[in-house]
Amino acid sequence: MSDSILYQVDPNGVATVTLNRPEKHNAFDDQLISELTELFQKIANTPDIRVMILAANGKSFCAGADLNWMKRMASYNYDENLADANKLALMLHTLNTLPQATIARVQGAAYGGAVGLIACCDMAVATKMSQFCLSEVKLGLVPATISPYVIEAIGARSARRYFNTAELFSARRARRLGLISESVTEEELDDTLNALVKAILANGPKAVATSKKLISQVANHPIDQNLIDMTSRTIAAIRVSEEGQEGLNAFLQKRRPNWRGEQ
Repeated sequence: MSDSILYQVDPNGVATVTLNRPEKHNAFDDQLISELTELFQKIANTPDIRVMILAANGKSFCAGADLNWMKRMASYNYDENLADANKLALMLHTLNTLPQATIARVQGAAYGGAVGLIACCDMAVATKMSQFCLSEVKLGLVPATISPYVIEAIGARSARRYFNTAELFSARRARRLGLISESVTEEELDDTLNALVKAILANGPKAVATSKKLISQVANHPIDQNLIDMTSRTIAAIRVSEEGQEGLNAFLQKRRPNWRGEQ
């Protein structure tokens, strides 16, 4: 892994992935996309990791696509562009489907593909001075690869506006749209983030992963007998699981469940 990404895991199982190209406003290119994909896959396959924070160094969270990468893409033919887009799509899908809870820590600008990264995280905390922009149409392009995640986050109606206008919008507006969970001062950013992490760590790790999967299985699906049966099977299976039994017994015995340790 290059110096463009920093990675650490603390004793509580909190992984932090930090974009580390502050001089480029953390813009990403094909190499960074590849490295992020590998790292997200590693995290997904590490059961001891319970939360992942996606952060960035410098004044900007991420300015979207790197200029030099865009210059290379301009000379690609259709097949080369398709292969390039598929790699970005894989990275976003891997982030979106991580079994662990994910939190974006956002400061400064988040443009283009950066909005996709935020939308792929389960929650996001941004500073009040953060600004967001789906800027692709300014370049005669479209936010195609990130669109499934951004539309899921902000809704089709809002996407109709911001995909087409490429307007800057504030953290306050981003919260109203559902893109971010909290808008706080710069001084409050880490305390707010840590409060979310603490809340997640108090919960059953497998229950969190199952809850994430459940959302994708239920959202936008008709409430028919198949869905009802699936949800019944899900709760029955987790009730008899080792973690479910530990959680229920701990509650009834008025003690901490074993996943909480000394928290």
